[in-house]
Amino acid sequence: MTNRARLLLWTDAAARYVEAIGAAGLADRVTVDQLSRKDKPSADQLANTDALMAVGVPAGMLPAMPKLRWAQSMTAGVEGWLALPDLPAGLTLTCARGTHRESMPENIIGALMFVAKPYAVNAENQKRRQWVQTVAQPINGKTLGILGLGEIGQEVARIAAALGMRVIGTKRRPQPMDHVTEVLPPERTDEVLAQSDFVLLLLPATPETDSLMNAERLAMMKPSAWLLNFGRGHLIDDDALIAAAKAKTIAGAVLDVYRQEPLPADHPFWITDGIVVLPHIGGPHPQRDSIVAKLFVENLRRFLDGETLKEVVDRAAGY
Repeated sequence: MTNRARLLLWTDAAARYVEAIGAAGLADRVTVDQLSRKDKPSADQLANTDALMAVGVPAGMLPAMPKLRWAQSMTAGVEGWLALPDLPAGLTLTCARGTHRESMPENIIGALMFVAKPYAVNAENQKRRQWVQTVAQPINGKTLGILGLGEIGQEVARIAAALGMRVIGTKRRPQPMDHVTEVLPPERTDEVLAQSDFVLLLLPATPETDSLMNAERLAMMKPSAWLLNFGRGHLIDDDALIAAAKAKTIAGAVLDVYRQEPLPADHPFWITDGIVVLPHIGGPHPQRDSIVAKLFVENLRRFLDGETLKEVVDRAAGY
């Protein structure tokens, strides 16, 4: 019992992770503490926890955990963790990168279809009992530019290519990949913007990507092009996007992430023609915790066996 690692699951869905730990045959190697998000860790938990899983933690907590060696974020984005002023230098931080692969690509393709096809217009016409013939815009032969060709971007590229689209994009370390015509470094983002009929943002929130899509870059897009943001809200200069939508510098934008969530009721995005507001539906999945649990228990096994963990956060890169 004394050789067991002490694990703190700070989540309201702890039961699914406990089940996954048991199914993986690791239950006899750990002592599991379960804590709901509304509660705070006890002095004993702070003093004796070896590994932590949580969405995030408040400033001041991690330095109070002297035995903590590994923290698993339940989300892919870790900007909240990295913004902590007291994030211990020696703490291994892993994220849930890749766990949106089953849901987000489908939702992105759905958003793309939403703006290319007249279903929304027809739904409104139906309410008025009006028969108005509309013409759907083809996506076959159009160019999809993906800024951030990670796992999600590559899966979107696969589906888009199957639909006849030409896919180009950027990656921090460019390398040839299936279904992508051209993979460019971030320094050549402007070329992607100029060529694309649809621009998809899948980048993390870092100092380098903050307000990446400003007035200058929005002006590089085709007037007929749509911007889709399923990455992070900080990627867009809100005022610049509103101005571009009003001036028809671009055709419009589909937004699923924002600088502040929930999006305030008085934010101009709600009422700006050409901007579609989605309530962060890209990543959620009915079995999301089960998907994250698979990654978590694999990392837990590696942690217990002294092996390299999966999806370790690169603090310098910001993700």
